[in-house]
Parts: sequence; C-alpha cells; structure tokens
Amino acid sequence: MNKEQELLRKKSPVQIKNRKASFEYFFIEEYTAGIVLTGTEIKSIRLGKASLVDAYCVIINGEIWVKGMNVSPYFYGSYNNHELKRDRKLLLTRREISRLASATKQTGYTIVPLLVFIDDKGHAKVDIALCKGKKAFDKRQTLKEKEDRREMDRAMKHY
Repeated sequence: MNKEQELLRKKSPVQIKNRKASFEYFFIEEYTAGIVLTGTEIKSIRLGKASLVDAYCVIINGEIWVKGMNVSPYFYGSYNNHELKRDRKLLLTRREISRLASATKQTGYTIVPLLVFIDDKGHAKVDIALCKGKKAFDKRQTLKEKEDRREMDRAMKHY
C-alpha cells in the first residue's frame, strides 16, 4: 500500500474497523476491494452504521463474497430496506481472486475484512487480508507487546 492510499483512508469520513482481526490473525497480504451495495446500504455505511465483527470472505464460483458483515437498516428506508447480514459481493481482479483462492486451500489460511471506508469518489471500499490464524501463545505474545508499549508510553509521559 502506498502513501497516497494511506492518506485517503485517513481522510475518509467513515472508517469501520475489524479490531479483533489483528489479535486473531497474522496478515500475509492485503487487498482493497470494491463492494456491491444497494441504495439503503451505502446510506447506512456513510452514517457509520456497520460492523465487521465475525465477518469473513469466501470464494464461490470465481467470485469473492463477504459473509457476516452487519449493515444496520437505514432509518429513512421504507419497504425497500436491505437485509441486515446478507452476503455482499466484493470486486477484485480475476488474478487477485485466483491468488487468494489458491492460498486459502492451504490449511490455516482465511480471508478477513479489515476496514470499510469511503474513497474520494464516494464509493465504499473494503480492505481485506489473507490471514493465518494465531495460536494461543501468539495471542499471549501480542498482548504482552501491547502491554509493554503502553507501559513505555506511560513512562515517556512522566518525563
């Protein structure tokens, strides 16, 4: 990911993160994908009414889908409001999908959505990552590093 893309993500008015993902997985490769949404879904996402908790991606018939992504119903939507947790198609190139498909055939690898944001053109985008699951001792190590960083920050504030 280059610096321009990084700046766009930071400028985005909407940033829906999957905070649990970095604790549960090691990130191998990251991709940015478009997402196919209905009218009320994009309106809810622009209001920040979405969640990536327990969301994951699967590849079916050469297409990549995100499952378990919760987009709350739009308050002003009427009879044509969307379903809460429907499967949503992601837009990636064929080469990227085939690379992800071959990687996920190995045991221990999965695809997890990390961040939903709105780009400069107003389109919703999803950062996904090819991940390898962490073992219990890896999680303990992550917690220890996080605690050490917090202690160092606390010590630096006193000086």
